[in-house]
This record gives sequence, structure tokens and C-alpha cells, in this order.
Amino acid sequence: MLAIVDVGRQLFRDLRSQKLRTFLTVFGIVWGTVAVSLLLAFGQGLHKQLIKSVAGLGDRIVIAFPARTSLPYEGLGKGRPIIVHEEDIQAVAQEASGLDAISSEYTGSFKVHQGDKTMAVDVSGVFPIFGSMRNLIPQEGGRFIDDVDIEARRRVAFLGDQFAKDLFGKEDPVGKVFIAQGSPFLVVGVLKEKDQDSSYSGRDKDKMFIPATTFKAVTGQKYLDLFIYKATTPEGNKALTKDVNRILGRRLHYDPSDTEALKVWDTTDMFSFMDAFMLGFQLFLGIIGCLTLVVGGIGVSNIMNVVVEERTREIGIKMALGAKSGSILKQFIMETMVLTGSGGLLGLLLSVAICAAFPSSLVEYVGLPVVSPSVAALTASALGLVGLLAGYFPARDASRLDPVVAMKL
Repeated sequence: MLAIVDVGRQLFRDLRSQKLRTFLTVFGIVWGTVAVSLLLAFGQGLHKQLIKSVAGLGDRIVIAFPARTSLPYEGLGKGRPIIVHEEDIQAVAQEASGLDAISSEYTGSFKVHQGDKTMAVDVSGVFPIFGSMRNLIPQEGGRFIDDVDIEARRRVAFLGDQFAKDLFGKEDPVGKVFIAQGSPFLVVGVLKEKDQDSSYSGRDKDKMFIPATTFKAVTGQKYLDLFIYKATTPEGNKALTKDVNRILGRRLHYDPSDTEALKVWDTTDMFSFMDAFMLGFQLFLGIIGCLTLVVGGIGVSNIMNVVVEERTREIGIKMALGAKSGSILKQFIMETMVLTGSGGLLGLLLSVAICAAFPSSLVEYVGLPVVSPSVAALTASALGLVGLLAGYFPARDASRLDPVVAMKL
């Protein structure tokens, strides 16, 4: 403890004699620390925001569209339309291995009336599990479609938040009744606002969701337009897709290897691409920040070289009185680390303040930058390495001085 106090006193004395050089050196460390921490914080915030936007469509789901065959099978020619019924989806649910959830989706456009308003809206007939797979989270006081709605074919509706505003204005839609396709529908929930940067039939905020059984009763439609599913783990989606094709191929008489019969969109690929892209992007930002920090480290190394030159006689006296090279080396490295650490701490505090003051209006576009523990740890690691290298070479030169020569200088 006494050695640390002595190092602090000696460092303070040295830095006071070189005020301008010290200020510029510490400023370089502060700037480098801010560059590293802010670049990493913004990169991490952007990554989370992009993942959040991608997950607006659904969390690693697979979307399947029945299409037409491209291969002959069992004597049947190619080009046949694949028509999937609810019984086929139930068979997949019972037989497919590794399946976590699956839901049919029936789509159409309804004309709706509310007061003096008449609008057209895209409607999806779905099952309760559809809500969790597609991240359709209801606002407080509402709910999504449930099993009772399906069994009783209730005329209930879950509205996208923007559609609800267009239809009901500032009123709370939950519990209100409106007319759709000539039938009264009760609003049971409204979508909680969410980020969504991709879709396959329009943004959820502009749509209406009703029970699949109700959709079929109102429209008379017998076959589904598409279905979505997901495996118990994201890595299992590809194997699950093969199993789905095997089951449906057997039931609908098409070659399971026919990739055109069932058009599949595996959103897991988007997440994998985003993770890989953002990892490379954050590495790039980290390297840029570290290079800025290296510039500050060069300044620290320069000032420590000046300190060694000014204290050459003192070092010679200490070594003549029995001080070992190792103690001289440690002393100057400790002084360098104190100087670097002070600048780094100021830089981190400044970065935290900048992140806290970041305008909330921009979060939607670039995410929320946060100096997380991982960012702070990476910054501290880079700072420690720069400080160690910046102090080692001047300290090494000091520890190798010849005591006799040093006392004469």
C-alpha cells in the first residue's frame, strides 16, 4: 500500500511539471476510450434493434405457401396445384418430429363498417398459437384469440393497432362491436405497437385477425392459404421442413424432394445473417475504436519517456542504493497504468453520460446505445493492454540504466 502511495506522489509531481503534455495525453486516452465504448455501444444497440425489427414477423418461424409441383410423381404430371386442408395440418402436428408449434392461416379482404366509416381490411383466420409465433402481443386490457373462440366459431376480432385507430379513432376498441362482411364482430384485443421490417401479406398493424373456424364459416373457404410452424430449436427448422414435406407429400401425392410444391421461407436464415453481419460490423467498429485508443497510448508512452529522461539521476541513485531493476520497472509501469486508468475512467463516465442523453426519437432507427458490462469489459481490456504496452518500453529503458552513468547525467 505504501508503494502505491509513493508511486502516486511521484506521478503527481512528474505530471505537475508537464501540465500541458499531461493534459493532451489524458485527453488522448479519454477520446480513445470514448471512441471504443461508444462505437461498441452503438453497434450493440443497432444489433438489438435490428433483431427486434426482424422478430416482429416472428421469432425464427417457417412460413410455408402451398404452390404447384415441378416433378411428376406416382403417374401424376407436374404443375398440379397443392391444396392443403386443415386435416393435413393436424396430421403434421401429430406426426412431425421436433415440432414446437404450427398454425394454419386463411387470408382474405373484408369490408368493415363502424358508424359512418366503411373500410377494407386484410383479414387472417388463425389459431391461438399463431399469436405467440408471430409476436402478436395484445395491449393491456385485451387478449388474442383463444380455444373457446375456435370451438364456438365466435365472431371476435383482434385488430392491428393502426387499423384500430383508423376504425375507432381515439376510443378504446376493446369491447366494441363493428360490422364485417355483414356480420357483427366483437373486438377482444388490439395489437401492442411493435417494430416490423418484413412481412408476407402486409404489416400486422394494418390487419385484422379472427378465429380460423369463423373465417371458414363466414367465407365458405375450405382450404388454407399458408401455414407457419417452428421447431423446438432454431437449428431444427431445416430437418422439420423435410419432415413436413414427407408427411404432406404422402397425403397430397407429391414428391417430398420437390422444392416447388411447398414454397418455404425459413426466417431463421435472416437471424443467422443478421448475427453474422453485425458481428463483423461490431468487430470493425471495435478495431476503429482501438486504433484511436492506440494514438492515445502513444501519447502516454511519449510522456513516460520524458519522465524517464528527467529522472535519470534519481533512478541512478536508487539503483546505487540497492534498488533492483524489477522494482524500477514496476514503478514506471504502475505510473503508466494510473495515468491510463484515470483517462479511461473519465472516458467511460463520459460515454455513459452520452448514452443516457441519447434522444429517444432516434432509438427506432439506430437502437438504444448502452455501455453494458460486456462493452465496459472490452473497453477496459483494450485500455489495459494499451497502457501496459505504452509503459513497458520506457520502464524497460529505465530499469536497464547503468547506475554510474545515470548519476552523471
